[in-house]
Amino acid sequence: MTIHIVARFTARPDSVDALRTLLLGMLEPTRKEEGCISYQLLNNIGDATDFTFVEEWASQAAIDAHMKTPHLTGLVVNSAPLLASPLDVRLYTAC
Repeated sequence: MTIHIVARFTARPDSVDALRTLLLGMLEPTRKEEGCISYQLLNNIGDATDFTFVEEWASQAAIDAHMKTPHLTGLVVNSAPLLASPLDVRLYTAC
């Protein structure tokens, strides 16, 4: 059974472009990771400050490895001052 992650980033209004650049930088390296089935970045049509990653991973082990990658750990640190609210990450399985 695969695991889905929904990770929501809400930018400060003055930081939308900077956050977008950071988040787009995650796509290529993450999609190359072992166990990454799907990794999409969405931007809310009605609220430009709202970015959401929708992810699918082959296993918890793949997620654990992803959480330790330099690109993810760097994103967490570098995005913190750009956010209007704390990062919201939720894990799901299909019913």
